[in-house]
Amino acid sequence: MIGTTRNVRVFAYARPADLRKGFDGLFGMVTRELGRDPLSGDCYLFVNRNRRRAKVLLYDGTGLCIFAKRLEQNTFACLWKSERLADDASSLELTMSELALFIEGCEIVARKSLSPRVVVPTTLEQRAAV
Repeated sequence: MIGTTRNVRVFAYARPADLRKGFDGLFGMVTRELGRDPLSGDCYLFVNRNRRRAKVLLYDGTGLCIFAKRLEQNTFACLWKSERLADDASSLELTMSELALFIEGCEIVARKSLSPRVVVPTTLEQRAAV
């Protein structure tokens, strides 16, 4: 799998993508359609209409990388029909673990929150007041 740290974010494009595009085409989709900076170090996942091919665009600090996979059997999960996707969203945020499962061909069905996103420290007096 893509060697990276846990703090890298993954954004999946929320519509079928034309995967004939290379570096410049995917770079343009990230900037224009997702409104994000492709040079931020985050991963950007794109899947074609029949969900048999996927590409991940990543800036590793020295240049852009494209990781591609073509499934010989079955299809990738349909990210643009996810319950986690808002109607007007252009992307869906995944974890690196979810990306790894997705690339392996697993269906992403749900996410169970194991911890809060932001931990706010409180004193014992504040906890007692609640």
